[in-house]
Amino acid sequence: MTSAGAARTARVQRETSESNIDLSLNLDGSGSSDIETTVPFYDHMLTAFAKHSLTDLTVRARGDIEIDVHHTVEDVGIVLGQAIRQALGDKRGISRYGDALVPLDEALAQAVVDISGRPFLVHTGEPAGFEYHLIGGHFTGSMVRHVFEAIAFNAGLTVHVTVLGGRDPHHIAEAEFKAFARAFRQAKSRDPLVSGVPSTKGAL
Repeated sequence: MTSAGAARTARVQRETSESNIDLSLNLDGSGSSDIETTVPFYDHMLTAFAKHSLTDLTVRARGDIEIDVHHTVEDVGIVLGQAIRQALGDKRGISRYGDALVPLDEALAQAVVDISGRPFLVHTGEPAGFEYHLIGGHFTGSMVRHVFEAIAFNAGLTVHVTVLGGRDPHHIAEAEFKAFARAFRQAKSRDPLVSGVPSTKGAL
């Protein structure tokens, strides 16, 4: 549980035969980050998520990137989702919903977040072939969806991400992460007009 005004923080460690992750966050931070996943483009995306969601985030991850970045990238997403869920606590006083439309040059992405307790992801609009593109020579475009799936299913979020336009894969991916960050920032924020849990069921 997290009482009103209490710091919403979490630390999660996860070790498997494929990766070793130590992640801590503060949902009521300023957007500072210290991220080392050994996957440079992913570091860039997580830094953008922290900055634009106003979440302080520290990540140390090592994995079998000599095989593929897939395990490390997905496992960090799993741990990030678990930490978000833990830090949200009982979700009293939150806004719950967030919606953001974010451009990056020619790219445009929209994200809608519901801190619902019901994991679901709808992810559409990436151009044909995006999933095969190596961004920065190492981060496959298909991993963008994997990250959002891992976060949504482990944090208990309903997430809709829609790419409305774009040509450059780097810009498309970054617009998606920034849109998700801005929508999550709004959803996790404390609303002084909300008393208790924002659900007619009394729980999220």
